Amino acid sequence: MIDLHTHTIFSDGELIPSELARRAVANGYRGLAITDHADPSNMDFIVPRIVGVCAVLSEQSGITVVPGIELTHIPPALIPSLIREARKMGARLVVVHGETLVEPVAEGTNLAAIQGGADILAHPGLISEQEVALAAKHNVFLEITARKGHSLANGHVARLATHAGASMVLNTDAHAPQDLITQSFSRRVAAGAGLLDAQIDTLFANSEALLSRVMLR
Repeated sequence: MIDLHTHTIFSDGELIPSELARRAVANGYRGLAITDHADPSNMDFIVPRIVGVCAVLSEQSGITVVPGIELTHIPPALIPSLIREARKMGARLVVVHGETLVEPVAEGTNLAAIQGGADILAHPGLISEQEVALAAKHNVFLEITARKGHSLANGHVARLATHAGASMVLNTDAHAPQDLITQSFSRRVAAGAGLLDAQIDTLFANSEALLSRVMLR
């Protein structure tokens, strides 16, 4: 299991990074990204701390732990510059909090994340066909999520991404210990989104490829 969207006490998660990593290992994880919520007010606080602890955890915990960030509820016009700034600070993986059905995310966030070159557009809700096609063109991964509420649009995302050839990854958006899942359960989540076995295998291969790509940065 590779999970590229999780949270710790550096935003609204319940666990410190060390416990999150340990629990992930116990669940059979091989890769994990810590992507706490950020905007211009706290990014310079969060990213350096995550970068430091991820290096230690990757060496000592038996799991690859990637330092990342989730840009959240940011005015769309600011998203591209904050993606660049986060990477300069050391975030290897940049997730943008997409236009989920269950939160009042600003319209235009999905498009700004794609045009700005985010690695993952998280829970993008009722994303448009044009935006999905653009994600495919710019190699931005669209998220199939195991998180309650955000997962309501999984089927829509999977259908459009399959049609347009956009790459998808499956993440938990974990905030608490019970949010971590097993590989077998993640397959059920993907199947629930309407994906077939071969497509689910590709979903997991995409996570492997993205993990390898960001670790080379």
